[in-house]
Amino acid sequence: MELIKQLIDFLLHLDGYLDMWANEYGVLLYAILFLIVFTETGLIVMPLLPGDSLLFAAGALAARQTNDLEVWIIIPLLITAALMGDNVNYFVGKTLGNQIKMRERILFFKREYITETEKFYAKHGGRTVILARFIPIVRTIAPFVAGAGSMNYGTYIRNCIAGAILWVVSITLLGYFFGNIPFVQKNFELVVFGIVGLSIMPVIAGMLKRRFQKAL
Repeated sequence: MELIKQLIDFLLHLDGYLDMWANEYGVLLYAILFLIVFTETGLIVMPLLPGDSLLFAAGALAARQTNDLEVWIIIPLLITAALMGDNVNYFVGKTLGNQIKMRERILFFKREYITETEKFYAKHGGRTVILARFIPIVRTIAPFVAGAGSMNYGTYIRNCIAGAILWVVSITLLGYFFGNIPFVQKNFELVVFGIVGLSIMPVIAGMLKRRFQKAL
């Protein structure tokens, strides 16, 4: 319970934490940012780390010019972190995919999750890998399921690269250009909730659509 409270506090005051770390650790903050993004995208058991809000806060921090952070370093660094994490996740899924299908379940993954996701990928193609990048939790699970399913690596990596570039560049620059507006600085918690809310809207819309269709 205490860990959850600390995580929530970290999410809501991410700008303050990054500012403190920048003052305390200097350029080592690059390594911290890299590890957080890599862990969120690469470790299937860590889907709750703050990917979107982290990028936004990092962009805003770089724009202040009161520290050693440079946005032109942050962007390629975190694109690399996201790609490395995704590839680890994909190949772990590739390794465990057959075991899940044979054993019904590993951790919180059931055989039916792989089957349903394969159908979804077959219907919508590799662009789903790009779209998943912008949805919290889903972006952690999607590479694993792509590897465990039938998506070949060529299709996956092309869309993975495109998604990583679009995700990191768009949200980091959003923070860089708008994160230091006084209203945003004073209401960073609301901004975090807004970013997360916008990110999960497609998931909620999809769930409501399926429920409505079943009710008909």
